[in-house]
This record gives sequence, C-alpha cells and structure tokens, in this order.
Amino acid sequence: MRATAKPRPPAWYVISLRPVGQHDAVRRAAARMGMGCIAISTMRIAIRDDADTRARLRDALAAPVAIFTSPNAVRAAAATVSLRRRRGQRTLAIGAGTAAALRRHGVDDVLVPDRADSDALLAMDALRDVDGTRIGLVTAPGGRDRIAPGLRARGAEVVRADVYAREPRAPTARDFDALRRTRGRWAIALSSGEALATLMAHLPADLAPAIHRARVLAGSERLADEARALGFGEVRVAAGARPGELVAARDDRPRRHIR
Repeated sequence: MRATAKPRPPAWYVISLRPVGQHDAVRRAAARMGMGCIAISTMRIAIRDDADTRARLRDALAAPVAIFTSPNAVRAAAATVSLRRRRGQRTLAIGAGTAAALRRHGVDDVLVPDRADSDALLAMDALRDVDGTRIGLVTAPGGRDRIAPGLRARGAEVVRADVYAREPRAPTARDFDALRRTRGRWAIALSSGEALATLMAHLPADLAPAIHRARVLAGSERLADEARALGFGEVRVAAGARPGELVAARDDRPRRHIR
C-alpha cells in the first residue's frame, strides 16, 4: 500500500500580531492564500469599565456625531452600554471592519472613509465643517492620536472615551520557537505599530536578521513608516487594515508602490 505523501509546507507564513484571542481572521485569510500563519500576540485588550469611563462613554454616545476608531472600541463600548444610533446622529467608523462591528450591535447607516486611517477619516465631508459641533470619540489611548487634535483645530468639541487599553505582552519562548521551525518566507500583517515595536523589543538576537527580511504588509502609510523606522526594508501598503486586505498585499503582482 502506497504511503500517503506528506503535504508540502507553505512557501509563505503570515506573522499575525493581533491581540490575544483575535488571530482567527488572519488565519482564515492566510489559508485562502495558501499561506501558513504564526500567531504571536504582543498585546492584550483590557476593557475599561470604571465609573469615569462609563460616564465619558455616555457623553460621547449622546453627541450629534460619534466616531469609533476600531472594532475593539465597538466591542468594549457594547460590553458597557447598549449601543444604538440616536435620531439625527451621524456615526462614523475608521474602517469597514469597525462598521461591521457596529452593525452587529444594531448600529447601521455608518459612514466610512475610503481608507482605514486617521487622515482619510478627517478628510470626510461629514467632518469638514464641525466648528462648534460636539463629537464623541470612542477609542483607546495611542494609535489614533491625530483625530482629536485635528477635530479640535476645526473648532469641534471632542468628548473622548477611552473604553479599552492595549496592554503590552511579551512573546513567549514558544512563540519564538515557532518562528525558528518555519522554513518559508515571512510576511508580517501589520495593523498596530505598538504590536510590532513590542515584538522587536523582545526579539532574540538570533532571529533579528531573519525578521528584518520579512515582508511587512502595512494597513496604512503611517504604519509603513513605523516599520521602516524599525529597520524593515520590504514594506507594502495594503488596501486597508482588515486581515484579508493585509494578506492580499503579500501577492507578488504589483499593487501599490514600495518606497
């Protein structure tokens, strides 16, 4: 009886730096592209549910304009209060993934920019003339720190609710052993500069040359610049920050320029 041939290992592996428990979408996107996935969480999501945060969130959600900056912001807010769109309120999401999270919690008719980044959000028509407008910003410390100053510079009153925090998590020895065992090329799905910086801060010296040869698949120009500042030379800007968009940027066919 002929022995069954072992499946050939993937030529490429996606390194997912998503928070603890949030790698599944990257795994599925990688599998559709015939790629393996190495999950290394360098942060965890901690929901803030203290009295001050709840009060800030209620004020933010009562504003005529409400902005959500990530799916985690939606999930954290929904864990604290019941989400719903107020009559006449405009709801904006940083990207399609955040808008989808809002729809799952009953908030539809969400405005989304062409690209999932702060500059694209601030360029939306809904935020051009906001002098004197009260705007709720449902977010977390770090990551989207250009939105509130940009709105205030236009005369808006920003009510910021930091509903969760990203807590750094050092990768484990098992995480690094998984990298050492792979024989294919690596592509890093990058949706958080903090996640990549934490990985590099804890990276063993023997893995540094190989990790710097990885192809970075960045969800925005800002993230691409952060990767270059950390020494990465092969950086591609994806069409967006959703897992499928990030993984698709690994394709060797031309998509967007590599600076």
